[in-house]
Amino acid sequence: MIKDLIKKNRSVRGYDVSREVTNEELREMVDCARLSASSVNMQPLKYVTVNTPEGRDKIVKLISFAAKLSELHLPFSGTEPMAYIVICQDENISKSEVGYLTDAGIAAQSITLVAAERGLGACILGYFSPKEMADALRLTENLRPLLIIALGKSIEDIKIVEIEEGESTDYYRDENGMHYVPKRKLDDVIVEWE
Repeated sequence: MIKDLIKKNRSVRGYDVSREVTNEELREMVDCARLSASSVNMQPLKYVTVNTPEGRDKIVKLISFAAKLSELHLPFSGTEPMAYIVICQDENISKSEVGYLTDAGIAAQSITLVAAERGLGACILGYFSPKEMADALRLTENLRPLLIIALGKSIEDIKIVEIEEGESTDYYRDENGMHYVPKRKLDDVIVEWE
């Protein structure tokens, strides 16, 4: 069952704007992230939840989706995310620049798996200016944005395709808008050890 959920948990770049993401749903996602593993159990992560039109407009202007499909300028107008969770490091707890990036990844995966379980799509975004994001959200100086998770009900068709050794891992779309995510085969990623 977890494998099916992982397959369903794709990076979504187009959302149904008629489906709101509630405060309760956001809190449940953060609660699962909070319960996830943390390096030396320091728990330096804090979470900013945003689902208001004003907040969404601030964030969407500062992020970039689908670097491999930059010519499409995703998300298309009218298909923007309906909520965001900004994962921040509280530097009052730890100032380590790289020490808690693993924690942020674990938390992000927990959040996106909860979203997938609830029938929502998500996209983990790391290409943004932390300073600009902190300023836009009026965060205190101790909170440094690490990752942003876009959330909403997906309107995209996404398909995983296995590739042969040496083939490109670049995701792509066909003429009908189907989004393909190439994945290396299991035998190509396991290194046998004797």
